[in-house]
Amino acid sequence: MQAILTPAALEFIPAPIRQKLKLRAGSVLEFDEAAPFLKATPTFSTDDMLSCIGVAKGRYDGLSSADFLEATRGQADA
Repeated sequence: MQAILTPAALEFIPAPIRQKLKLRAGSVLEFDEAAPFLKATPTFSTDDMLSCIGVAKGRYDGLSSADFLEATRGQADA
């Protein structure tokens, strides 16, 4: 069972939980009806997730793993 969070519903979820799970109005929660307690997990769109595959194709060709990490994360502190 799923539910879409409204601004009013967010008021009932403690702020630390909202921040940790990045819940906002419009977020979708999946409820586990088999759990003996209230259990909900945020869902995500598989299409949105798959749409980012390949966006950097060819951009990092020939880089070592250390060079890739430096290029994507910045230089490591020694």
